[in-house]
Amino acid sequence: MSDILVNVTRGNAIESIHRGHIVVVNSKGDILYQLGNPDFNICLRSCAKPLQALPIITTGAADTFSFTPAELAVMSGSLNGQDFQVNTIKSILNKIGLDERALQCGIHRPSHRATAKKLQEEGRKPSPLHNNCAGKHTAMLALCVHHRWSLDNYISNEHPVQQLIVKTVSSMAEVPIEKVGIGIDGCGVPVFFLPLKNLATSYAKLTSTSDQDIHRLMEAILSHPEMIAGDERICTDIMRALGKKVFAKTGAEGGYAMSLMEKGWGVAIKIEDGNNRAIQPVTIEALKQLDIITKKEEDKLQTYHHPVIKNHRKETVGSIAAQFSLTNQPS
Repeated sequence: MSDILVNVTRGNAIESIHRGHIVVVNSKGDILYQLGNPDFNICLRSCAKPLQALPIITTGAADTFSFTPAELAVMSGSLNGQDFQVNTIKSILNKIGLDERALQCGIHRPSHRATAKKLQEEGRKPSPLHNNCAGKHTAMLALCVHHRWSLDNYISNEHPVQQLIVKTVSSMAEVPIEKVGIGIDGCGVPVFFLPLKNLATSYAKLTSTSDQDIHRLMEAILSHPEMIAGDERICTDIMRALGKKVFAKTGAEGGYAMSLMEKGWGVAIKIEDGNNRAIQPVTIEALKQLDIITKKEEDKLQTYHHPVIKNHRKETVGSIAAQFSLTNQPS
C-alpha cells in the first residue's frame, strides 16, 4: 500500500491528496527508512540518466574526446534548453564530428520559458538541441563514435549502445538484466522498470569515492548543477543550495532520486498518481527529516518546500504540503 505524502488544501479543507512511496538505502542496499512499498515497480525515466551516462567514462570515451566536466555533467541532465546548455551540447557534437542532425531525440520548445519566448520573438524554431534529453542522446552518439558503432537507429533496444546501457543499469541497480523491464521514453530510447529500492541502491552507489569512474562523473555533476536541470528548477536549486552534499535528479510521472553524498545513502521517491506538483514538498521534507539540510538551506528552498496555490487574481487560496514521517527500519 502507498502512504499519503501530500495534502492539497483550499481554504481550511483538504481538496486533494497524493499518495506514494519513499525508500532510503545505504550503499549495501539495506533499507534505512521507508514509506509505502519499497518494491513498487517504478519507471526510471530521467532518473536513469546518470546511470546511462556512466559508460562514457568506463569505456574511455571521455578521455578519447577530452570531455570537460561541464560536458560530462550535461549528459546526465534533464535540460531547460538554455543557451549555455545548447552550447555545451554543440561542443560535444563538434568533438565527435557530428552535428544536431544526428540527434534522434525529437523536438520540443525549451522547458525554460524565457528561452522559449526569446526563440519565438527572434523568429527561430526549436531544434533537437533544445530537447531536455539532448545531453543523454549526445552521450549515446559519443559512445557510438568511440566504438565505431552505426549511428543509424542508435535509439533501438537492439543497438549495441542500448545493450551497453541496460547492462550498466542492471549492475548499478543490482537487478538481473532479464528482470529489468523495458519501455520507450519520451525521447525514443529504451527506459527501465525496476523496484523502487533498487533505484535507491543505484543512487547510493553514485556516492562512491573508491570507484574512480563513478567519482569522476559525480564530481563533474556536483560541480556543474546548472547542467542537470537549469535555472528555476528544483534539481539545480537543491544542488546550488546544498553544495556537494546532494545529487538531486528528477524523473517523470512523480519519480525522483537523490544521492546523499556524505552519508553514502540513496533516496528514491514515487508519487503514485504521477503528479509532479507533489514532488517538490516531498523532496525537501525528506531532506529535512533525514537531517541533510540546515535551517539556512531550507529557507533557500522555501518555495519548493511550501508551495502555495494562487488564483487568477494572484491571491493565495491554498497550499501543497508534505504530510508524512519517515520510518526508521530496524537493522
